[in-house]
Amino acid sequence: MAVAVWLCAREARYCSHMPDYHDDLRFAHVLADAADATTMERFKALDLAVETKPDMTPVSDADKAAEELIRTALQRSRPRDAVLGEEFGTEGHGPRRWVIDPIDGTKNFVRGVPVWATLIALTEMGEGGDHPVVGLVSAPALNRRWWAVQGGGAYTGRSLSKATRIRVSRVNRVQDASFAYSSLTGWENLGMLDGFLELSRSCWRTRGYGDFWPYMMVAEGSVDMCAEPELSLWDMAASAIIVEEAGGCFTGLDGRRGPHSGNAAASNGLLHQELLGCLNQ
Repeated sequence: MAVAVWLCAREARYCSHMPDYHDDLRFAHVLADAADATTMERFKALDLAVETKPDMTPVSDADKAAEELIRTALQRSRPRDAVLGEEFGTEGHGPRRWVIDPIDGTKNFVRGVPVWATLIALTEMGEGGDHPVVGLVSAPALNRRWWAVQGGGAYTGRSLSKATRIRVSRVNRVQDASFAYSSLTGWENLGMLDGFLELSRSCWRTRGYGDFWPYMMVAEGSVDMCAEPELSLWDMAASAIIVEEAGGCFTGLDGRRGPHSGNAAASNGLLHQELLGCLNQ
């Protein structure tokens, strides 16, 4: 019932007057084009430099170069907007903030696995805090890109002029659903492993795709639900609006809407309460 009420409220909000973010979406595509060129040039490079950050995750010279490129372009074209990036933190203040993950899936990137992407989102302060209004996910090694703007639907394609609208699935039973996840470790650390395993056994199919990809597959209807136990805002902001604009639900494991809970659960909406119920046993 809570999800149904939320979806109705969202539709009502979209019918009211809202700012037009399409110029920002077009700019996000320009940023992604430049980032794609930078990251693809370094993908599988023999001299790729990789360091270990204090949180024990890897960062490559491509991560840093892509984020620096995006920040420079934002400073030039959107100087009043704040920026939050995975590699260089927060810069600036104001109601509008660009949230950047230069390479989501760095471990894949450094091992030559093509499942990684640049995530670009624009958030704006509103009632209840800031929320994503533009989201773009570009996976150049897969030759795929997804995007959404508030109130405008979700799309996939290589450009704005060559796009296909995407929508979530209509699967309404867990036993018929495809469930995607990243790994088991985090669920055990949260004390949610039993619920996770029960959900996995109940589903028609489970796959550990990881990172951005499960959320994009939820948005385009090839996967019905996915969840991750530990994430940062830059991991989720772009995916959250894409899933929502495709007709789905994106919340934390606590049921809080949006990308601010430190973890994520995404679904086609029809399965969301069951997804949260199983994981929170």
